[in-house]
Amino acid sequence: MSQSVPSAPQVDAVIVGAGAAGLYQLHRFRQLGLSTRVFEAGDDIGGTWYWNRYPGARCDIESMTYSYTFCPELDQEWVWSEKYATQPEILRYLHHVADRFGLRPHITLSTRVLRAVHQEDDGLWEITTDTGERVTARFLVMASGCATVPKEPEVPGLAEFAGPVHHTSRWPRDGVELAGRRVAVIGTGASGVQCVPLIARQAAALTVFQRTPVYALPALNRPLTGAEVTARKDDYPAFRAAQRASKGGSVFTMPTRSALETDERERTAAYEHAWNQGVLSALLRSYTDLLVDVDANETAAEFVRGKIRATVSDPVVAEALSPRSYPFGTKRPCLDSGYYETFNEPHVTLVDLRRDPIEEITAKGVRTAGQEYPADVLVLATGFDSMTGALTGVDIVGRGGVTLRERWGAGPLTYLGLLSAGFPNLFTVTGPLSPSVLTNMMVSIEQHVEWITDCVAYLRERGLTSIEATPEAERDWVEHTAGTAARTLYPATDSWYTGANVPGKPRGFLAYTGGADVYRARCDAVAAGGYEGCVLR
Repeated sequence: MSQSVPSAPQVDAVIVGAGAAGLYQLHRFRQLGLSTRVFEAGDDIGGTWYWNRYPGARCDIESMTYSYTFCPELDQEWVWSEKYATQPEILRYLHHVADRFGLRPHITLSTRVLRAVHQEDDGLWEITTDTGERVTARFLVMASGCATVPKEPEVPGLAEFAGPVHHTSRWPRDGVELAGRRVAVIGTGASGVQCVPLIARQAAALTVFQRTPVYALPALNRPLTGAEVTARKDDYPAFRAAQRASKGGSVFTMPTRSALETDERERTAAYEHAWNQGVLSALLRSYTDLLVDVDANETAAEFVRGKIRATVSDPVVAEALSPRSYPFGTKRPCLDSGYYETFNEPHVTLVDLRRDPIEEITAKGVRTAGQEYPADVLVLATGFDSMTGALTGVDIVGRGGVTLRERWGAGPLTYLGLLSAGFPNLFTVTGPLSPSVLTNMMVSIEQHVEWITDCVAYLRERGLTSIEATPEAERDWVEHTAGTAARTLYPATDSWYTGANVPGKPRGFLAYTGGADVYRARCDAVAAGGYEGCVLR
């Protein structure tokens, strides 16, 4: 028997997800005086940094850059230990934030939101969880992350494997016993690049199944010195302001010259300098045209391939590890700590699936067209249904009974990556068609949370109860985002950026490529204009 929906909400807002975005949104809503519930599917807070516990899991943005910028006191009291923090350290940081700002009492763990229905009679959202709880709220914020829905490989027989199977994003809290075992790793994206060297140190034999090789750059990770930490803390106010004003949420000098304007010797020197910085974006920002001109890009791509050839002793293996089917940077580059060197170890085997594709998983291992590779443990480093999976995975029902999944059937439709026409008071933090994954996510998360909070405050100050994007503003933003991406090399590459890693998923570039600085200015202008492009009621 259905329950009637009360005319007043049980809480002002519901937030889905207790990662970095959900925690900050909760903090800002509490500052605004809103009663708020957060639902988190995991049994602890942390989001990405709770789920991804695989060996070698680290951030690929420097620790003292990849952290909240909103609180000067937090900057001063927290001390990062390494250039690139490990998953446990980042999780400890998020726990510290939750405790420091008193967030835990408002978070319900081990609870997955299954359905959210917009009630047109009173404008409330009714949220249903997998525990059977129903909550009504005026505002619904999806802070469920860009990479939270794991994707398994599209090969038959996975259920037949006799040993343990672990996806890198669902790694057991107590770890996995790998010593003396034969391990098969499927996938060589960021998680594969990070876990392969550490698994190789433990396993008796390691077989890595690679569909598409990656461009991996050296992380050059190391402990931070006390002098470095002190210098950054002294400069944090100016540095944080520069982050917020930057193109990608990190502070660097923008290039001014084309790669094709310089001779090979000068280019090589510039690439060597960037390579030795151990920073993800350094090589891409060596020149102005690496992501817009295929010939310019090839100069950087060949430089990386040269590094692979110089590192991997077997020329056949080196060539298999060398990307040639897509431009450098159009799939997210990876930071590695000994990834290429691992393939020089005698107990490590690379299987090039372009030449020898997987046919099935068997009880004893992985069978390709050429042979069967025995394994005791299977590791799936096969990525995510990124950008949209966590949103369409919830049954979100908007105006007229139309679901978000239906409305996005041909690809996501958003205004600024924040709102979607027909779904009043539904906000998406770092949603599709915002800069999100092309930036330092902490800075983009803060910018979205602050925009959402200011928007809700604007409504409340004026006695308004609802905001949604107009179809026209949404259409214009979708077209603008696509046009901006089309001026780059990104859309031509099959990647999770375009949804190509998920069979049947609509293709289209899912992030805004115009820069976080330009995007922030647009969002600020929309708000300053009384939320231009939106209907307020």
